[in-house]
Amino acid sequence: MIKNLFNRSQAAKVALVIAGLLMAAHVQAATHIFASQLITSEDSKIQSDKTVIVEGNKIVKIVDGKDEGGEGDTFIDLTGSTLMPGLMDMHVHLSFQNEGPSSYLKSFTSNEADYAIAAVDYARKTVMAGFTTVRNLGDVDNETVALRKSINQGVTVGPRIYTAAKSIATTGGHADPTNGRSSDLMGNPGPRDGVINGVAEARQAVRQRYKDGADLIKITATGGVLSVAKSGQNPQFMTDELEAIVQTAKDYGMTVAVHAHGKEGMKRAILAGVNSIEHGTYMDKEIIKLMRKHDVYYVPTILAGNFVAEKAKIDGYFPDIVRPKAAAIGPLIQQTFARAHENGVLIAYGTDSGVSAHGNNGQEFALMVEAGMSEMDAIFTATINAAKLLKIDKELGTVTQGKFADLVAVKGNPLDDISLMEKIDFVMKDGKVVKN
Repeated sequence: MIKNLFNRSQAAKVALVIAGLLMAAHVQAATHIFASQLITSEDSKIQSDKTVIVEGNKIVKIVDGKDEGGEGDTFIDLTGSTLMPGLMDMHVHLSFQNEGPSSYLKSFTSNEADYAIAAVDYARKTVMAGFTTVRNLGDVDNETVALRKSINQGVTVGPRIYTAAKSIATTGGHADPTNGRSSDLMGNPGPRDGVINGVAEARQAVRQRYKDGADLIKITATGGVLSVAKSGQNPQFMTDELEAIVQTAKDYGMTVAVHAHGKEGMKRAILAGVNSIEHGTYMDKEIIKLMRKHDVYYVPTILAGNFVAEKAKIDGYFPDIVRPKAAAIGPLIQQTFARAHENGVLIAYGTDSGVSAHGNNGQEFALMVEAGMSEMDAIFTATINAAKLLKIDKELGTVTQGKFADLVAVKGNPLDDISLMEKIDFVMKDGKVVKN
């Protein structure tokens, strides 16, 4: 019995020593990132000569000066660079990229696997551009649900994805996947395909997306630019359908993002209780007032507007039914953004990448500044504002002790030259260096 007690005592001592060694190893497994400038997005100040210390996937401390850490630590020297929170794009389409006339043939020539494989490449380009979190607002066949899972498991490299899966439309509306097809190919798509008519189907479509693994709901409340349909701005949901979608989404803890160009569609959606308006081209004083009253975010997508306006000048780039919509609506979005910003509308960063090329997401910053927003406020839209829209601001969106370590850096100071945001040269996502 005495021998057994001795063995247990020795075993306990050994266990304590091992535990101590493991704890010591854990303490040493830190990454110290020094930068000449730090934008935390907690306030409008830019701080000088700071070291952000990361352990695991969390920011554990921010200290003055250059702290290289101790033995076993990793030191990253970003002298001459500005460090800031990982960027967030609230409107992307990771499994698609517009390539002119051939884009309209893809639904006939591509399979689900083709879209999924393309999405892997586009996701990598997106995170390399500094966007560590995105909202994917519409795919073809839930391929971004699979992509999200693959990225989370570490199989592929890409941003943290919040996906709406397939957008919800009405028959013949923007995001009805059978628009423009001959009658024998058109069929009769339903809620499973993201096409609804009436309250019951509206609720069914939301529940189907929950079942499919979507994080949020995206609806096309008005006509759109690139769909093969005549109107780019008419309202396409009735009020009771919108209310049914919003009510059902809330039951499942999902937010609702709304594609909308025309005023009436925006008004119906805002009054129904949605969370964000995308594009918002024909927003007027009444809509601005409603958005402020109901705390609805505006996601501008100026980059996409400018892109389609330029391509509309090229003969044959868009189908004849699309070209006049692109020419009329595209150039207006930057003006709408300027009015919304001047009048205090909540704004979150979004590009509609997939219309323009993936990886060019950072070009939206310069367009926002060009329209009158300060450089710091533009950065806020892609950090803390976007995090608030996603309801993840307690975990991400600022460089703050205790938050997840999503960090990016540019050489120089983006408050002096906002175009530097197009040249991200350091990316850390969830505590892991993706680009350095």
